[in-house]
Amino acid sequence: MDMMYAKTQQQIKALVTNKIVPGVSYGFIDHQQTLTNYVGASQLIPTCQPLYAGQLYDLASLTKVIATTTLILKLITQHQLALDDPIQKFLPTFKDQRVQIRHLLTHTVNLVGYIPHRNQLTAPELKQALLNLSVGPNFGKQVHYSDTEFLYLGWIIERLLQRPAQQALFNEVIRPLHLTTMTFHPDAKRCVPASYQPHGRGLIKGVVHDPKAYVLGEHAASAGLFANLTDVLSFCRFMLGDWQLTEPLLDRTTIQQLYHDYTGCNGQRSLGWDLKIGSNGQYWLYHTGYVGHLILINQQAHQAFVLLSNRIHPTEPNTIFLGLRDQIAATYLKEAAVL
Repeated sequence: MDMMYAKTQQQIKALVTNKIVPGVSYGFIDHQQTLTNYVGASQLIPTCQPLYAGQLYDLASLTKVIATTTLILKLITQHQLALDDPIQKFLPTFKDQRVQIRHLLTHTVNLVGYIPHRNQLTAPELKQALLNLSVGPNFGKQVHYSDTEFLYLGWIIERLLQRPAQQALFNEVIRPLHLTTMTFHPDAKRCVPASYQPHGRGLIKGVVHDPKAYVLGEHAASAGLFANLTDVLSFCRFMLGDWQLTEPLLDRTTIQQLYHDYTGCNGQRSLGWDLKIGSNGQYWLYHTGYVGHLILINQQAHQAFVLLSNRIHPTEPNTIFLGLRDQIAATYLKEAAVL
């Protein structure tokens, strides 16, 4: 299998060779086969450190699909929540009655508004400021990706389960999946640093990079998970239906129904997940993470691809990476279709 996805692997390795990223960890699942590889360094500043198997990454927005979406879907299947529930039912200080759970999951709310000195606020101040945002003119008509919708989903989880969002996500999703390295409280020594801010937070390693999640702490469901490559691939195996859990989490039908555009405006987004169309017309579940990640899953083809990197180390924004990541995803989808 190491000869499979040759062009994809070539493009991934070029990210390191051309010094776009310090290093990459990546893996492919093809039916029962799994291939993993680790290339480059884990950090460059203040000292260069090697990258090795087992190191933990700040998963950034992969938190949204691995943990938050999974728990919201579980609550829906348990009839504690419905897609068309108005979010005001759970977050009464939010002013717009039109916004439903579905809009949060598909990023079709189009929240607007400016929060002055946002990163200097306390957690309660930031939560209230975010709940005071308004709904923009394109509500329900187009996808406008935002962390805030998933922060709202986390606070709805808190309301339903009566515990901090991250505690609920860990207890209800991570623990039942037996993802042993996946955690909101990693050992920094085991982590790949996300970034380096000499005039700010210094070397950001083992603590969440995302500014809103950093302020909100255990009340943030938009980012904050850390894990190694093996655990992210294990999550993909769960989404492919490759193992039965001792306690139910999501049934096969619920997962199959994700391969569908739920926006109502041809926005190519599922519940929580983005969607990519493969060369044979099949939908793939897709998501990225700001720190430098991507995940692609196709249940029907029984294939998955995970790429983890720290593209904002040592410095942000490294936008050149974004176009190259899109190219890598496109190359993979072409190669996956012919296997």
